[in-house]
Amino acid sequence: MAQRILVIEDEPSIAETTIYALNTDGFETVWVATGQQAMTMLQTQSFDLALLDVGLPDINGFDVFRQINHLLPVIFLTARSGEIDRIVGLELGADDYIAKPFSPRELCARVRTVLRRLQKQSQLQEPTIQLPIPKKQSNFFIDDERKCIQFLGVMLELSRTEYRLLKVLCEKPGRVFTREELMNQAWEHPDVSLERTVDAHVKLIRAKLRTVNPEADPILTHRGMGYSLKE
Repeated sequence: MAQRILVIEDEPSIAETTIYALNTDGFETVWVATGQQAMTMLQTQSFDLALLDVGLPDINGFDVFRQINHLLPVIFLTARSGEIDRIVGLELGADDYIAKPFSPRELCARVRTVLRRLQKQSQLQEPTIQLPIPKKQSNFFIDDERKCIQFLGVMLELSRTEYRLLKVLCEKPGRVFTREELMNQAWEHPDVSLERTVDAHVKLIRAKLRTVNPEADPILTHRGMGYSLKE
């Protein structure tokens, strides 16, 4: 069965070129022109990967990414070729970043590389359906198959990077992880990320934990060292 690619691009000429290249390479493609259409589509259909334009007419592509990142891998397609924009995209957790104009052959190669890498990662993971954290840390439950985490029985809405980061902390309560260790274990591209990005993601996770329990603060900050989960 052909792998399905969602193309989120508002410029018809670029969308047509992208779709033609992907279809020729054996993929099945669906095209939408706005971020809202993409989010609506993903509520009812599943895809193996999304190609997402940053400069959409209705919603900023980075904001769309935050809404769909937990559902599927994403490659940014954008006219913004500057280093800052590229790093921002990758630090958010994108799987790749392609600047326009691009070679259709390069695009297909990048798509296959991302899908192949994710397939290898999936094969390396144990087929665990429900992995409970040890009883002393039973507030958290990890569903490794569905890539989601429950806190106090409530499912957290986490991006893929937030999921991996919190999972690392949950698996070893009490252990202090340096920011570099967390990046190496939770980031797709640790070599292009900055250590302060870890702080930003921890802040987002803490905010999501407080929506479940305003008094909860299970993540400890160790100044000058890193983070740990309370034992």
